[in-house]
Amino acid sequence: MTNSRPQKRLHQVWRRRACSSCGAIFTTNEVVDFSTSLVVRTPAGRPAPFSRDQLFVSVLAAVGHRAAPIDNAGALTATITAKLVHNTDTAVVTTADIIDTALQVLKNFDKAAAVQYAAYHRHKGPLSAKV
Repeated sequence: MTNSRPQKRLHQVWRRRACSSCGAIFTTNEVVDFSTSLVVRTPAGRPAPFSRDQLFVSVLAAVGHRAAPIDNAGALTATITAKLVHNTDTAVVTTADIIDTALQVLKNFDKAAAVQYAAYHRHKGPLSAKV
């Protein structure tokens, strides 16, 4: 390993590595897999593992109108996940918590994306009524 820098706010580790065979240098971004440690309580009351990919796809749909939607969706998903982890005292979040946090982050980033996200999720929570 050549260099490593933790990014605490995003729960990531940036690493610069060197291949032991050929000496090529490459960069990795390592993220925490919350699917085994964060549980989502669905509206039906069933527990389900947290899926970063599912969140990413819904955020990507909301920011599809932007110039760099994949980059934007990746950064926004990391921010939403970090806020969820920071704001919970237990390892359980509700679907409404995820939607409300995503709406808050999207509203600060791009109001049109927040409106798109709220329209898709049809959530009647406190933030979606004010988007």
